[in-house]
Amino acid sequence: MYVLVLYYSRGGNTRKLAEQIAEGIKSVAGVEAVLKSTQDVTKEDFTGAAGIVAGSPVYFGVMAADLKRVFDEFVGIRSKMENKVGAAFASSAFWAGGNETTIMSILQCLLIYGMIIVGDPMSATGHYGAASVAAPNEKDSEIAQKLGARVADLCKRLQS
Repeated sequence: MYVLVLYYSRGGNTRKLAEQIAEGIKSVAGVEAVLKSTQDVTKEDFTGAAGIVAGSPVYFGVMAADLKRVFDEFVGIRSKMENKVGAAFASSAFWAGGNETTIMSILQCLLIYGMIIVGDPMSATGHYGAASVAAPNEKDSEIAQKLGARVADLCKRLQS
């Protein structure tokens, strides 16, 4: 079983956050992390995944156009995504740069795909998902890993 960590990253900070989420996923026995950029992801990556954690830098308070493009192009497989676990993450250049609104824009797509949405666990922040300002610091990385582990754990529970 695997969880897809899907991201768009222009400057590298969102990719670093994605890598931390993947580490959290891998910490759960029996679950693998598949890390894919928006340029490399396939419909098969989506449908084969037990869950998806999608992330983007903040662009005008919402996800980057290339992540939205993937959701738009893959809409035909929506019914195959129902009841899989979905979560989101974002990175910005400023502390009030729109991380939460960007995460919400991603979660809206995952909801439309019929996915079961989760935020980060209460042991992290208990909010919408993982986020960082610029490159993830130690605390951001810890939260990202906890989100990845939560998604992986829920995927295992749902498939058992």
